[in-house]
Parts: sequence; C-alpha cells; structure tokens
Amino acid sequence: MTLKKNPLHVVENEPKKPTFPAWLRRSLPKGGQLYKTGSIVKKYQINTVCEEAKCPNRFSCYAKKTATFLALGKSCTRSCAFCDIDFTKTPKALEKDEPLRIALSAKELGLKHIVITMVARDDLDDGGADQLVQIMRKVREHNPKATLEILTSDFSGNADALKTVLNEKPEIFNHNVETVERLSPKIRHKASYKRSLDLLKKASHMYKAKYIKSGLMLGLGESPEEVLKTMRDMKEVGVTVVTIGQYLQASRKKIRVKQFIPPSMFDRYEDYGKSIGLLYVYAGPFVRSSLNAKEVHALLSKKNTNFY
Repeated sequence: MTLKKNPLHVVENEPKKPTFPAWLRRSLPKGGQLYKTGSIVKKYQINTVCEEAKCPNRFSCYAKKTATFLALGKSCTRSCAFCDIDFTKTPKALEKDEPLRIALSAKELGLKHIVITMVARDDLDDGGADQLVQIMRKVREHNPKATLEILTSDFSGNADALKTVLNEKPEIFNHNVETVERLSPKIRHKASYKRSLDLLKKASHMYKAKYIKSGLMLGLGESPEEVLKTMRDMKEVGVTVVTIGQYLQASRKKIRVKQFIPPSMFDRYEDYGKSIGLLYVYAGPFVRSSLNAKEVHALLSKKNTNFY
C-alpha cells in the first residue's frame, strides 16, 4: 500500500505555524470521578505521566477514574524535544516506599489494568530496572487480579535490565519509538531509533510478555512514507500493537508542531497496519500509549484477534 503524493496533511507552502484545527478542540469532562482520582493520586503522593507530561487526555482519564503511573521519581535524565517532564542530570534517590504507594493507589482506584511508565534514569547502573520490578511485584501483591502494562525507557541498551523487567511477565511490554528514523536524532535526547528497535526485538524474542507495543507521534515533519516504513520496521522486530497520535507542544520550550494530521489520515494508517499484519493499531489525534489501555487489552485478550 502507498499513500498518494501531497496527502491531506501536506500543504504546498505550508505556514510555519499551522492553524489549530477544530478536531482538536473539545470541552472538559464533568463529574465527581475527576476530583476523586486526583485526590487519590495526591493522597499517595503519586507521580503520573498524565500530569508531568501535560497529557491532553488527563482530565478525561481522571474522569473515568484511571491514571498512568510515572515511576522512579518525576525528573528524567534526558531532555527530549517533545516531552515536558522535568529534566535533571542528578535526580533524587529512589524512594523505597514508592512501590507500595503505587500499589495502594491502584487498589483504591479499582484499576483492573494497571499501566506503569517511568522516567529515564541514566544515573543508575540498571536504568531503574530493579525498582520497576519491585513496583510490579508490590502492585500484583495488592491487586492480584489486575493485568500489567509496562512502558519503559531503552535502559541505554542494557539487555540485562530489560531481561530483569520482562522476567516479571507483564501482559504488555511497551517501549515507544516516538518518531520516524530521520527525525529521531532531533526529537529524542540520547535515545536512538536503532536502539529502540533493538530493544523491542529483544523483548519480542524473550517471549515473556504476551504483547509487544510501541508508539509514534505525528506532526513533527515526517512524511506519510516515513510513517509507513516505521510501522513496517516495528512489525519486523516483533511489535504487535502500535499506537499513533498527534504531537502537541506542551510548552514554549518544546519543539513546535509542524503539521496537524486530520482524522482521516489516522484511519488510513490503521488500515495500513492491518494490511501488513499488525495485531492492532490504535490511531487518532488524541491517542497516546496508555489511552484506553484497559479496553485495548480486553480486545487483545479475545480469542478471535481479528479486530478489524
């Protein structure tokens, strides 16, 4: 499958500041659950990627009484051009009670599918793998019927760290490629496209997680052909689930949006994913790695995996 030249989101003489489109405008959700979720997160002093990365879905997710936990502190040792999480070369020491606090927070929220992501911790020999394992074990101890989805850094290519995490057999292992190969050096601090693919390949070959997942942001200046190639690259290394969403600039310090991708293009990427044999592609302007993760896992768990 190929996409026509000059598709819907590529305009001749495109302005430097594209107009914010109607499909990205939406009203804030209402309901008591939004406040309840925030109060539980605050009660246990939990960091969430929803808040730290200024995710556009944070209010709608909180309103559904769900959140994505951010482990190993709230400061990252990398300063990627797209991410608004705090950066420091010398983050605080790991908190010994963090695993318990996350576990109890998940229990009080009543989560059935628990998503845990992490900041990059290049200051640690294992990249924080052991702390992530302690969190997973404590979460399972207090939430024995829940399923686990783990979104990790690349551990600086440390295969032993990856193995340590995967030995806990999370239902879903996730590591995001983030962008196409050409843009990766500009968008991602220290991480590389090749190393991310190598990590995903190793994870797939370990056969510890049921599903291998990765994600892309669009609107950074990539071409449709580059997106298709990235999807093929992910499929080739063993990725089975792909999320694709619109990049949104979280602050003035971060890289600007180059394009706003219309919903119809996301639909075409989903169709392409089906055509090359990806198990599931979740694509749309507001899609993020953990958006509707419980529902996606439920689909994956069905005996009939032909969801398209």
